[in-house]
Amino acid sequence: MHWAYFAVVIAAAGGGIYTVFLSRGTPWQLLKDYQFRRIDTFLDPSTDPLGAGYHITQAKIAMGSGGWTGRGFMQGTQSRLNFLPEKHTDFIFNTLAEEFGFVGGCSLLVLYVLVLLFCIVAALQNRDRYSSLLILGIGLTFFLFFAVNMSMVMGLAPVVGVPLPLVSYGGSAMLVLMIAFGLVQSAHIHRPR
Repeated sequence: MHWAYFAVVIAAAGGGIYTVFLSRGTPWQLLKDYQFRRIDTFLDPSTDPLGAGYHITQAKIAMGSGGWTGRGFMQGTQSRLNFLPEKHTDFIFNTLAEEFGFVGGCSLLVLYVLVLLFCIVAALQNRDRYSSLLILGIGLTFFLFFAVNMSMVMGLAPVVGVPLPLVSYGGSAMLVLMIAFGLVQSAHIHRPR
């Protein structure tokens, strides 16, 4: 594709973001007040540490208290004393980082990268274009799931409620992910040789 298509899309996205921020406090405001509060909390969680910034502040404390090797299984103070909200779903990575430390967090990340590499290799080996695009699309979705969740709980992105794939407690996200991985396995097994 020509680079001008990308330039137009990037310019339109930048203009849209600028318009959203420009509309704040006007009669034609594009976002609701609570959505602007989420953006403010993302940019500076310390403005409301006991309100909207509580989740991300406690998540950062939990990650930092884990250190290199962690406090030990079931020994995390932030998660066990209920300072960390949603510790079994959205913020489970912080619980793992507190209990198993930097080493445990990186180990989980390595496992995710291995699954992603399998998707990429399977897509490159497949001669059927539809199957390759299917595998790459599912691999990209899996990457976005764990990248958004990990960046969200580390304070690099706003808290949006994306579960950590294959780890978070929950039914619908796990079901959809297992069906997607079933499609990847089917496309990999039935590839033209």
